[in-house]
Amino acid sequence: MILTAEDLEAAENQIFEQAKRIEFYITEYSVEILANKMQTGEYVVPAYQREFTWEHERKSKFIESLIMGLPIPFIFFWEMPDGKLEIVDGSQRLRTLQEFIFGNLQLGDLDQLTHVSGFRFTDLPESRQRKIKNRSIRGIVLNEHADEAARLDMFERINTGSKIANYAEIRRGALAGPFIQMVIDLAQDPLFVQLAPMSKKREKERGPEELVTRFFAYGDGLDGYRDRPSDFMFDYSKKMNEEFNEDPRLAGRYRQRFAETMAFVARVFPHGFTKTPKGQATPRARFESIAIGSYWALSERPELANLEAGRINVAEWIHGDEFSKITGSDGANAKARLRGRIDFVRTRLVSS
Repeated sequence: MILTAEDLEAAENQIFEQAKRIEFYITEYSVEILANKMQTGEYVVPAYQREFTWEHERKSKFIESLIMGLPIPFIFFWEMPDGKLEIVDGSQRLRTLQEFIFGNLQLGDLDQLTHVSGFRFTDLPESRQRKIKNRSIRGIVLNEHADEAARLDMFERINTGSKIANYAEIRRGALAGPFIQMVIDLAQDPLFVQLAPMSKKREKERGPEELVTRFFAYGDGLDGYRDRPSDFMFDYSKKMNEEFNEDPRLAGRYRQRFAETMAFVARVFPHGFTKTPKGQATPRARFESIAIGSYWALSERPELANLEAGRINVAEWIHGDEFSKITGSDGANAKARLRGRIDFVRTRLVSS
């Protein structure tokens, strides 16, 4: 390709014009100011962002990051002719801040700050409330030359490929090895898929692999567990990769453990890990209690594997209020709650 002087001049003019559309300045805002301006309508959410709504889990994770003091990505604004700021990127973060500070957002099951699970902003000590409000988040404000087309283009470019990898994906990428490969294989086991149905979205997010990893990690014992499932399972997976490499026969034993437990659950529990016969979702806490409780019970009383399902009769307690309560989400990752729900199932199976 031969470039002429005219080609170079046209390219430079185009670059200049496009760059002029996204001139900006950088500023910082406290969380309190950001939440206040959202509350009073000072910030405008454009049409191309209104349909994007975070699920409750992601809102909780964002607030957890904020409380922990982790860096928060830039908020992008456009300064409108009337002086208000249109949100080019960051509306979900800002709406979540507003809902937490001024609304009634109750945090879900947190991964790191497990003891803050279930809290609302007003449940926190006043000193912690002030510290959260004083946190600052950087903003980039575009000038008036950034028309709607430029702002929409920026929004799409910022968000293209921005999906954060979940923990199962992180382990899959960072810890490739024989144990992780076994987890991937078992997550596609037909009986397991039947017993633990989940949405296509959760499947794409490696939900089945997450459950299989938890089955083995918690099933081998909770020594060293510090209320942080992600850290515990990462360390466990790394260790098991090493052990599988040292003794390849381990893979066969673990596969057998999984197969025997799934077969037991299929025979004894009326509708697997779901709450109802036609359920299409598998709550993690419920899976953990049934799957690992069954494995612990079989380890303690191997003859359970040969008992008739009618003699075990889980129907007496599987639909009860007590089981429903202990498999609820509040504080679900706390060690005492985790051990409690697994032991609940183990005890009732062993005493059958």
